[in-house]
Amino acid sequence: MNDDNRKWVPEILYEEDAEGLAGNLPFIQVPSDKEMPGVLFMFSSQETGKFEPGLDGEEVPIVDLELHQYANMAYIKAGLDVETYNRVRLVLGLELLEEAARKGAAVTEKIRENIETGLK
Repeated sequence: MNDDNRKWVPEILYEEDAEGLAGNLPFIQVPSDKEMPGVLFMFSSQETGKFEPGLDGEEVPIVDLELHQYANMAYIKAGLDVETYNRVRLVLGLELLEEAARKGAAVTEKIRENIETGLK
């Protein structure tokens, strides 16, 4: 697919039940003719502790908005060498890829063991 298939405005959804497939993580339903976006843009909103008069003279909190960008790590990984990708991971507070993969494999193995035990 081309880059245009990554440039669309997704809707970020949450399951009503925390026990659902996504758990407590948000998800995006990707149309069949699109890919997951390369970057998501999201505002953070934080009250400043100050107030200003509203339309009816009531005090309305002043809010600071800051735009953030969140990049798709799969695309970053595909476009960088391992050393540079690991540097990006460290800057983001993530473990080195090799360490994360090792821990992920251990978790997957534990899940398999639990499934096998449950099937017996």
